[in-house]
Amino acid sequence: MTGPRTVLDDDPGRTAAIEALRKGGIVALPTDTVYGLGCELNAPRGIERLFEAKARPPEKAIMLLLADETQADEIGVMNGAARVLADAFWPGGLSLVVPQREGVELPAILTAGARTIGLRVPDHACPRALAGAVGPLPVTSANRSGEAELQTAAEIAERLVGLDLIVDGGPARGGPPSTVVDCTGDQPKVLRAGSIDETAIRNVLEAVGIALA
Repeated sequence: MTGPRTVLDDDPGRTAAIEALRKGGIVALPTDTVYGLGCELNAPRGIERLFEAKARPPEKAIMLLLADETQADEIGVMNGAARVLADAFWPGGLSLVVPQREGVELPAILTAGARTIGLRVPDHACPRALAGAVGPLPVTSANRSGEAELQTAAEIAERLVGLDLIVDGGPARGGPPSTVVDCTGDQPKVLRAGSIDETAIRNVLEAVGIALA
């Protein structure tokens, strides 16, 4: 059986990835932490195929990687805390959980049925370029659920099935995952510690009179 095509993370490679996404394909791509698996948001069965490639439990939601903060406004409600944090830490290792914008219907499997959505602008040009071309990208780490993240394009091609294209950006940068902050309530709270230190988040919020839970 023929495996997925691999292209370099350059302009022609990103063009090929955009074409694959627009055709409903599953693309492995480099990010500022680990490799991710992404699809076009509204591709028929695209998100279901992401879950299948990872053997991911359906109760686990998938975040969206964005080209810029403008896309966040199209999908979610960016309240005061979310806006301050996005301005301070995007692009970068901060994921914000915000309410879905009224009138925006996202696939239930993407959000595990919740009316909230996780958003991040990564500090890597590849996912930002793809999201800028096709819209916010559902992206999950390139590995089977419960196993270690795969570090290279060759490992992804060998270990994962159901992919259409791999963008080879060299070995994964690695490092801690993004810090996740819930901005859906009266007080923002850290759901997962990660690459952005909680003290830095607290200081940014307190500077504008917002307390971190």
